[in-house]
Amino acid sequence: MNNIEDRLNQMEILIKKPSFRQTKGKANEVNYWVFDYRPEDELTVRERITYWKNKNQRGTEGFELVVYDLYDLMIEHLKQKGFMEKCYAMEEKRGIVKVTHAIQRSLKITDKENLIVEYIAKHTPENSVVLLTGIGKCYPVLRAPEVFNKILYNMPGNFASVPMVLFYPGTYTEQELIIFNEYPEDNYYRAFRLVR
Repeated sequence: MNNIEDRLNQMEILIKKPSFRQTKGKANEVNYWVFDYRPEDELTVRERITYWKNKNQRGTEGFELVVYDLYDLMIEHLKQKGFMEKCYAMEEKRGIVKVTHAIQRSLKITDKENLIVEYIAKHTPENSVVLLTGIGKCYPVLRAPEVFNKILYNMPGNFASVPMVLFYPGTYTEQELIIFNEYPEDNYYRAFRLVR
């Protein structure tokens, strides 16, 4: 991968182009992208996203940049349901796999009406670019293939033209996802790398 600063600069140029927001993916499918990066570049990526969001709030770019931290959405849901202490206790007694399944059920990850989809759909304006962050913080409770297969592909039809970029701390080859450059996840083919 090239220098992270160079790649982030390239990304900023791309998402500002009107054509990026007016088209679907490369082969006219949904407009979902992955920006993969070395896990050690996490803080640089977070700082740049905060910078972009603050810069975009001036309203001079012709679109709204919307950032959703998947980890924050998950934790907020668990807090609202009063499940945090239960999750701690369950992990202690039964392990991370049981907690993972319980959280996924609570979020309705495999349902058509899953709660992350509902939240994103409710809070995303039409003329926007969505940046999804926090997948590394969610691992192994949420994994990138699940985010795309169970969350993004259940978005209402009117979101087909809204570009969504998943920030992925690892490697994405447009066939394989390797979180933290160590743990292969399921193969995935339907999103595209945003910047090489």
